[in-house]
Amino acid sequence: CKATYHALRLLGRGGTSLPGKLALKIDPDYLHQLSRGVRTIVITGTNGKTTSTHIVAQALENMGEEAFYNRSGANLIQGITTEFAIRSSMTGKPRYKLAAIECDEGALRRVCKQIDPDVLVVTNVFRDQLDRYGEVTHTLENIMAGVENSPHATLCLNADDSMVASIARKVDNDVIFYGVSCEIYPERVTDLSDATHCIMCGTEYAYDYITFAHLGGFRCPSCGYARPMPMVSVDRILERKSDSCVLEMSVDGVSSVVPVDVPAGYDIYNCACVVAGLLAFGFPKERAFVRLMLMKNPAGCNQIINLLLNETDEDMGLVCILNDQECDGTDVSWIYDAGWEAICAHKTSAICSGDRAEDMALRLKYAGMPASGIRILHDYGELIEELGRMERNVTVVANYSAMLAFRAKAASVLGLAGFWEG
Repeated sequence: CKATYHALRLLGRGGTSLPGKLALKIDPDYLHQLSRGVRTIVITGTNGKTTSTHIVAQALENMGEEAFYNRSGANLIQGITTEFAIRSSMTGKPRYKLAAIECDEGALRRVCKQIDPDVLVVTNVFRDQLDRYGEVTHTLENIMAGVENSPHATLCLNADDSMVASIARKVDNDVIFYGVSCEIYPERVTDLSDATHCIMCGTEYAYDYITFAHLGGFRCPSCGYARPMPMVSVDRILERKSDSCVLEMSVDGVSSVVPVDVPAGYDIYNCACVVAGLLAFGFPKERAFVRLMLMKNPAGCNQIINLLLNETDEDMGLVCILNDQECDGTDVSWIYDAGWEAICAHKTSAICSGDRAEDMALRLKYAGMPASGIRILHDYGELIEELGRMERNVTVVANYSAMLAFRAKAASVLGLAGFWEG
């Protein structure tokens, strides 16, 4: 595994998955052997796991802890195995005491059985990559399988997601709920809900408030199933800027004012889940408090649109990069379920790029953006040159493979490190 990794690096490749895949062919229990003695927090869910994992890792580093994480975003079992292998000695002994691991929902069953995590964080469940996962119930089943293979883990569950919160009723694990106890945006697009009816009895939910999509203060008027009281709660958004905000966050009812370097609604959820995860890991509250945007499904995309709607920089430029590779999901019809009409009512121009740039451009046209204001630039080098000529700030919205490819090109042009190098 190490030899393959270093050979790929010499060839200028990332070497994130193939080494682990080869190692697992030789020994299917290789990851279990490598992870013994490493206390691990695993983060899964449809949206937010990459950002949350990076925040956890940064917090651990800031606290002086010896920790590693799968910084490349390779979140299937082969990529995670590679990460553990390169962080171990030649004899397989771990060189780090702690690990923060992002894990794909579909891989969670196998990964948790191998790692036996100390903490398992579940962010949310949305429709995502229908060609891979099907409907949300299948995603929830995948997560439940991972939970069942994590008998010693403290679970950190999103109290505002009725599907995620229901997991607590089915297991004996210790649970820490986290959530956002207020509305996030003064102006918000109307989201499609992936959970309109009670997961327990089938009655339509009532909501005291909605943060976005199906997240918020849900309650069933029939059987009484309702949002559990979160131990970690964002109670108010005290200040919001284009690149940061100030939160009033409480832990067990004790409030603190917490400045954070993120602006978007889903990032506020990420902060809450990170605090919950670090508390479950055994760190005290005081240590737990410490813009290239990713779109991959309607719920996450709508949150970027919400952010742009509330952006104080009215001249902010917009670039949309859409791919349809296997890791993205080959069906891009989800872009029609996102609320682009809301942002096209305010913006008259955008640049579209990626393998499905024409589809993205057509969606913006249907949403009301003038065709004359929509440009298509397939070549990332040409796109970066164009951005460099702009005398204004620009938000780049991209799905997964598009984000990696664009970031890699930008790193090459600007002399930055590759994505696998941090």
